[in-house]
Amino acid sequence: MVHAALDRWLSADAVGEYDGRFVIPMGGNTGGLGPRDMAVLGRVTGPMPVGNALTSRLEVAALERLVARGLVMISGVTPSDASHVLGRLEAWDGAAAEKAVRLLARRRNGRGERFAPDAATLAQAIVDQLTQQTVDCLLEAAFSEDAAFAGEVPETLARHRLTSVGLSQHRGIVEITARLGVPVIGLGASAASYYGAVGDRLGTRMVLPEHAGVANAIGAVVGQVSQRVTGTVTSPSEGRFVVHLADGVRQFSEREAALDALEAALVAEASTRARAAGAEELHVTVSRNIREAEVEGRAMFIEAQVTATASGRPRVAHG
Repeated sequence: MVHAALDRWLSADAVGEYDGRFVIPMGGNTGGLGPRDMAVLGRVTGPMPVGNALTSRLEVAALERLVARGLVMISGVTPSDASHVLGRLEAWDGAAAEKAVRLLARRRNGRGERFAPDAATLAQAIVDQLTQQTVDCLLEAAFSEDAAFAGEVPETLARHRLTSVGLSQHRGIVEITARLGVPVIGLGASAASYYGAVGDRLGTRMVLPEHAGVANAIGAVVGQVSQRVTGTVTSPSEGRFVVHLADGVRQFSEREAALDALEAALVAEASTRARAAGAEELHVTVSRNIREAEVEGRAMFIEAQVTATASGRPRVAHG
């Protein structure tokens, strides 16, 4: 299916809006979904091109809500595909990776120019960008831990011009040298593909453990357990607010009452899921995304999306 879709997209003169992206059903609780969300989810019977799951642009927001709920996942080009194109990785389907990166290279920017002349050029740009972002993240962590820079903003220092020219070992009227003073341990299945260039840029030793490929997954498990739940409040008519919950819908006459009820239900559900997943000492955060429109100078409520996230360290097994 992936190759057939990629071949079809590559045979066209122009790249479509959803070309190169696939949607995958993940399963889960569908309670509280609106009719449009259910309609989109009903079409995702298996892995398929994103365009096959949508009938109009109005359904893009529905697909995004399904992704936020964890009911579907979107698949597209990743740095691993770029590494396949550059010959640095042979773990998966290299032919599909090359087609996908070549398709992405044919997309056009705001000036009407293609992203890149070919797949290899774009692949190198992706890896270079990944290298730079990794360097920035490591520098931020280093500056935040170094007592000499206490009170400074690590993000600013990491991206400062002096830091950049120092890492490049600038030699001019002024000579500047900067390097990371500790070695870096690379984790993850693709560590060997990327972190050599990171170590070179930071002027430090890069350590790649024998089992680096699984260390990242283990770190994710022992680091944090997090569960996120999203719900919606709609307003089918003025003065009427409908809360979409897992066990059905509830109606309110006031907006804040509806939002509070939804928030309480989501916090309870996220907390229950997190504890069931092994978390303890939970920390719960809530965000509200309220959509309104101005009609005759008056704000009209359209829809609100509330998300509750419960996170905590995993319980450690004993005995």
